[in-house]
Amino acid sequence: MEIRRENYGAAVVQSLIAALGTELLERYQGFDGSGGEPSPSDFEPPEGAFLVGWDGEEPVACGGVCCYDETTAELRRMYVRPEARGRGLSRALLGALESEARGLGYAFVRLETGDRQPEAIGLYVSSGYLPIPRFGPFVDDERSVCLEKRLG
Repeated sequence: MEIRRENYGAAVVQSLIAALGTELLERYQGFDGSGGEPSPSDFEPPEGAFLVGWDGEEPVACGGVCCYDETTAELRRMYVRPEARGRGLSRALLGALESEARGLGYAFVRLETGDRQPEAIGLYVSSGYLPIPRFGPFVDDERSVCLEKRLG
């Protein structure tokens, strides 16, 4: 998989985000989450970046980092198409996102995922993320699982 920066507003990114949205609506029986849609500017340097993973000419994965606060990036919209799963792409993408966060000067990365996404939770925990209290728009959402990692 080749991973490269893309503009969040680009058609290729929005097609992946739409697929993510459809999957989440199915998993959560019509509930579309507490986080809301990020602004494309959230993923622009010097505070953020959005990455797309390509398998040849096919976009198969995506994710972004944006500013949560001075020292902490937030991981948003991480997704791997179902047909591309099981090949280690999510772990490769997560590593690339953490590298972007380090390069942008962040010491920590935090994220929110849902309790009906055991694959995502497993990936993050096995990658060194630890549970933290729910934050921001997720504070009152019992479906939310929030995690954070100190970048080395």
